[in-house]
Amino acid sequence: MPGARAAGIILVYGDSLSAGYGIRQEAAWPALLQARLQEKRLDYSVVNASISGETTAGGRSRLEAALSKHQPAVLVLVLGANDGLRGLSLGVMRDNLKAMVAAARRQKARVLLVGMRLPPNFGPYAEEFHRSFGEVARQEKLAYVDFLLDGVADKPQLFQADNLHPLAEAQPRLLDNVWKGLSPLLSAR
Repeated sequence: MPGARAAGIILVYGDSLSAGYGIRQEAAWPALLQARLQEKRLDYSVVNASISGETTAGGRSRLEAALSKHQPAVLVLVLGANDGLRGLSLGVMRDNLKAMVAAARRQKARVLLVGMRLPPNFGPYAEEFHRSFGEVARQEKLAYVDFLLDGVADKPQLFQADNLHPLAEAQPRLLDNVWKGLSPLLSAR
């Protein structure tokens, strides 16, 4: 809406799964989130600061600038998948997530942490990887969504040829998953 200024910014801060890799930007779940907010007459604007390939370390290094620039009411933190796919230290990933939560809180932003899972062929690392998100959410008392790709990950027909990135048809489900954790934060203004 040109000329209209939203009362609050929702900053989506993720990787290719939120950046809309391989699909039209307007089909990605953050764009669908903006449409849902308008439909529900919730006065928020979505800023999608997601970058394909981003890790928690990269996200941590640029978050202060993004928070300063956008002054979000809510940070939707959707990072970690690339840490897991690269087999990076889960302790470091957890520390990076906690540091980003602390940075958001210093700016008075509410935080939604969105968890991820790895394919089972990653073995015990995959289990600890997934547990890490819930652990950070509990320790930091965060709003939390257990798995961004819930209801999608087990349906290969909803993925691009790389078997990593969801198709446009999967994006409404991703939005529904995020919405479950986000909706209570929007009414907690």
